[in-house]
Amino acid sequence: MRTRALLAAALVCTIAATAWAQNPAPSSTGRSPWRAADGVTIDELGNPQYSTFSLCAIDPATGQSGAAVTTRVPFVGRAVPWVRAGVGAVCTQASTMVEYGVRGLDLMAKGVEPKDAITQLLADDAGRESRQLGMIDMKGRAAAHTGKSNNFWAGSRQGQNYTVQANIMVGPEVVEAVATTFEATEGSGLPLAERMILALEAGQAKGGDSRWGNLQSAAIRVADPNDPGRGNDFITLAIEVGEHAEPVGEMKRIYYTTQRRLGYRAFSQIEGPDVVELKRMLHALGFWRTSLATFPDTPVVPNTRAMQELRRSDPAKFDALQTDGRKAAADFARDYAQFDAETIAAVDAFRKQHKLSYAGNPAGLVDDRFVAALRAAYLEKKRAR
Repeated sequence: MRTRALLAAALVCTIAATAWAQNPAPSSTGRSPWRAADGVTIDELGNPQYSTFSLCAIDPATGQSGAAVTTRVPFVGRAVPWVRAGVGAVCTQASTMVEYGVRGLDLMAKGVEPKDAITQLLADDAGRESRQLGMIDMKGRAAAHTGKSNNFWAGSRQGQNYTVQANIMVGPEVVEAVATTFEATEGSGLPLAERMILALEAGQAKGGDSRWGNLQSAAIRVADPNDPGRGNDFITLAIEVGEHAEPVGEMKRIYYTTQRRLGYRAFSQIEGPDVVELKRMLHALGFWRTSLATFPDTPVVPNTRAMQELRRSDPAKFDALQTDGRKAAADFARDYAQFDAETIAAVDAFRKQHKLSYAGNPAGLVDDRFVAALRAAYLEKKRAR
């Protein structure tokens, strides 16, 4: 029993030592940071280390304020970006004091100018040289602080209705790309969120955060005094990509898709032999153009041996037959190969009868479930004959 107890105690000590080595307790020197459950490094004071680049901006025309960010750390949206309708935006990063987000917005809500708000926030902060802050109010007044202890490259740039700030970048070109792209879309009519995402995309394309190989994330929050949002908090947009190989690209995809912005899908006028097949089946089942006695065969421009002989012996007659054939094919395509309103109505009627209509389905949805049901009904109809 004594031997077993000693072995058990030794095993416990081994496990404890291994765990401590993988996740050491914070030291007074700050040289042994540990990680939170989501993988974010925490310093000895408990501050999450979000070294990153971000953009705070407003749109005076809509009254919106936004904060967007990306970094090579997971779940950046939980700590860095802060917005409030009618007040402005804050990004708190590097050795991140999360509470500076709310406190910064509170100060601006009282009319304190961003540069003065930053001074107040950092006045008694012993770690101010490891902080980075960006703030903008609804008057377009912007300011940023980059502590001297921030790692290369670190800095910021302010312009009309924005401030961009960054640290541990590949170089100043990241901030320049973000700023230049945001400025270029001024007056374009694009929503503030889209302008900000495109600006971050430009910065990411320049290399962004220099810690390549780390987990990456991105987030954007937009406040709008004219839109209470889902939570009645006037946050009209909140997207967080907690971890992704291309987080800004994924954030852009989510934004474009959910907002139905041009480019989220490819589309064109639909026509072709599959539409002909669709109409033929719907006609046979009594859902499309029931007044049509017989569904016609697809006209074919002949290319037989006889036609080839005619081409040599009587070119004029050959050309006339070819012209007639092309016209017949064009007329058929116009009547039978286009996915038009009449066909959409027939598709919807079939879906309804076969209990395939679901909330959120677009009109005339031809998906795998529909095609399987249509073919089964069509074949059953043919066999019954």
